[in-house]
Amino acid sequence: MAGSDSASRRKRSARSKAAPVAAAPPGRLQVPEGCVRVVGIGASAGGLEALEQFFGAMPADSGMAFVVVQHLDPTQKALLPQLLQRATAMPVQQATQGVHLAPDGVYVIPPGCELSLVGDALRLEQPVEPRGLRLPVNVLFSSLASERGEQAIAVVLSGMGADGSLGMQAIKAAGGLTAAQDPVSAQFDAMPRNAIATGCVDIVEAADDLPGRILDVATRSQVAHVTASDAAAVAGDHPPFERIIDLLRRRTRHDFSLYKASTLERRVERRMAIHDIESVDGYADFIEHNTQETDLLFKELLIGVTGFFRDAPVWDYLAETALPELLARTGDAQPLRVWSIGCSTGEEAYSLAMLFCEAFERLPKPQAMSLQIFATDISPDAIALARRGRYPLTIADSVSPQRLATFFDAHQTYYEVRKCIRDLVLFAQHDVVLDPPFTRIDLLVCRNLLIYFVPELQRRLLPLFHYSLRRGGMLLLGSSETIGRFAHLFSPVQSRLRLYARQDDVAVHGPDLLLNSFPPLISAAKDLPMPSTDARNPSADGLQKAADAVLLGGFAPAAVVINGDGDIVYISGRTGKYLEPAAGKANWSIHAMARDGLREALSEALRLLPQQREPLQ
Repeated sequence: MAGSDSASRRKRSARSKAAPVAAAPPGRLQVPEGCVRVVGIGASAGGLEALEQFFGAMPADSGMAFVVVQHLDPTQKALLPQLLQRATAMPVQQATQGVHLAPDGVYVIPPGCELSLVGDALRLEQPVEPRGLRLPVNVLFSSLASERGEQAIAVVLSGMGADGSLGMQAIKAAGGLTAAQDPVSAQFDAMPRNAIATGCVDIVEAADDLPGRILDVATRSQVAHVTASDAAAVAGDHPPFERIIDLLRRRTRHDFSLYKASTLERRVERRMAIHDIESVDGYADFIEHNTQETDLLFKELLIGVTGFFRDAPVWDYLAETALPELLARTGDAQPLRVWSIGCSTGEEAYSLAMLFCEAFERLPKPQAMSLQIFATDISPDAIALARRGRYPLTIADSVSPQRLATFFDAHQTYYEVRKCIRDLVLFAQHDVVLDPPFTRIDLLVCRNLLIYFVPELQRRLLPLFHYSLRRGGMLLLGSSETIGRFAHLFSPVQSRLRLYARQDDVAVHGPDLLLNSFPPLISAAKDLPMPSTDARNPSADGLQKAADAVLLGGFAPAAVVINGDGDIVYISGRTGKYLEPAAGKANWSIHAMARDGLREALSEALRLLPQQREPLQ
């Protein structure tokens, strides 16, 4: 994002240095009563100087509360509160159990503790990990993401290692604001550099320039939110956002019109604030002439939270019960096929591969079984990272030492998934809303993706999942997702864990169920031809045949084969929208039969075609 562009960083840094902190928007940030906006700050080696610079530049009446986590030697007396008090007029205190955060206050972690936010109060806990493996900044940031969401702010300053990077991703996914010290200005650049490498950092500045930028963006986010809300109240159809959706569609092919409006609005408001744009119309004008910003908005809309073996009870049940039963039922007659939808950077897909390998090992008799895991995501950047299979050392928090030793190669600054596991997973860029589904799947995993879609799209996707699964296949959803009204398609295996079994031999409910369920789900994506009578009446030949007919109709569109002279030699599907017989003597030339409005463009395309290796549109 903004932090990855060194030229823009230098420009912003120069702007910040030219304008003192006093030039930040006056007045306290307005937050709901009883909900103080919290800034979490993480630092380690070289952090004292950076913290003094930060608080020396932060106004004492910002209205925010500040929680500082620095790696401290538990055997040394805690002097950090006294040292920071010299840099700020805000009261600085060592955090105590259950203390409630007050605006314009600074709270510092005690030595040998982990600090998190629960409601408006701080909670202290003794770390389980030995010293050297503790990641207290991640602990704080993750709690801020859960408790404050888009009101959370994360700041990473000077330090060694990568503590804070995972927690910063959680805050970014929750819609919060993220900032890091410019590594060039840090005594030790590893922590801010690793944070920036996640691609989740909104602001990169020197420590004393960060306060002005944070206050500017936070204040303008409020103004943008009010402006966007007023616009929505006046124009119920959100025309500025529709324009942004259209620009995203043109640039990326992907259609966000059936994503929840709140998600789009929050991310747009953040980008407006970062660029100091006050109206949604103004931001639409900006991205229309700035493809780089369109790409950045697209990436921001796709950010999600993932991790190895996330939600441990789910993985425990899969390992101990569900996967062994699936293996026993499948046998070695056919490859076992798994589809991980919205796989992000690959942790979930690799977790599945590890579990299956462990389950194979526990089989009473060795079997010549093969496994295929299809892992798909809309983001090309996430897929590229997933294919590399390299993850920070902090995954030791969620991956057991035995699995780390078995399935990973340890390097100085990262773990790498071993090739034997990487070879089990096929990563592909794929939009479940637009692209054809994978089929004959034994286990379909789609966790925490449906929550971003409006109910209409959720209701279309679940029959698609049913079609994708084999007889007896299983569907795993996220903790906040259910099958809704599709109990006739899926039966619960473990409702609490959101694990369901495919209902086989079910009747189709309503003649349009399949037609409304299969991609293309967005009308602007493709022109869906009129279905055949059998597809409209699937009960005659069964659900599977009807589904196949609909898929063929949607993904094998009308086509015409011509020879070098432009004469039509073969027609597939209904071409009436594009071709019509020419008046007079029968003429099968494509130029004569093309409807008005198509002839000129078609002639130009045919002229260019011999020199082209790619499809012409």
